[in-house]
Amino acid sequence: MRALVTGGGRGIGAGIARALAGDGWEVVVGARSREQVETVAQEIGGRWVQVDVADRRSVERAVAEAGEVDLLVANAGVMGTRGSSWEIDPADWWHVYEVNVLGVHLCCRAVIPGMLDRGGGRIAITGSGGAYLPGSERTAYPPSKAAVCRYGETLANELAGRIPVFFFSPGLVRTQMTEGALGDDAPWTPPELAPELVRKLATGRYDALAGRYLHAEHDDIDDLLARIDEVRERDLNAIRLQR
Repeated sequence: MRALVTGGGRGIGAGIARALAGDGWEVVVGARSREQVETVAQEIGGRWVQVDVADRRSVERAVAEAGEVDLLVANAGVMGTRGSSWEIDPADWWHVYEVNVLGVHLCCRAVIPGMLDRGGGRIAITGSGGAYLPGSERTAYPPSKAAVCRYGETLANELAGRIPVFFFSPGLVRTQMTEGALGDDAPWTPPELAPELVRKLATGRYDALAGRYLHAEHDDIDDLLARIDEVRERDLNAIRLQR
């Protein structure tokens, strides 16, 4: 079993890579920084690929180097430049979407044909509560995560019965990307919860939850699975307009 984890050189991605390796997966760690992914790969006894998820050729080359991928964890993401949206360089603003949305799509499209040919696989996409939580004043990161959550849901619909697609929020995890934006008093999520969630999703036991919004800290996926009929009937764990 081989997993490819993008954004795996540090933070949440590195934690996911470690959890999967501990469960017996052969893990290929991908990110732009060779030094970071090489370090994580050596630590877990895996392999690494250098990849810019926003670049189609780079993604296709990395997936070819990784080989047959049974699990894609599309985790790479950026928060973008702080400041008033009308003062941020449009290229910097758009780069958030290139990584957080296009990057997820490029990785998915690169692995799906092989998964279909081999009869299956799984995809897990790192979303964010920023997709729906009120109060944000950024116009790049939250909408990009709303887009990628919707992408995960619709891709799950498209691949239903063939490849389960999950999207999840890791919670507010203190990483190099987030700690500069929030203070010590923020309600930080324990960093081990997202890796544990992905480890469980990778087993195949929770495939019925594909296409549902899952939160690493607030959702008990064993309970959701036990109530799957209710989840479907009431359309739970979905980002919806309620009237």
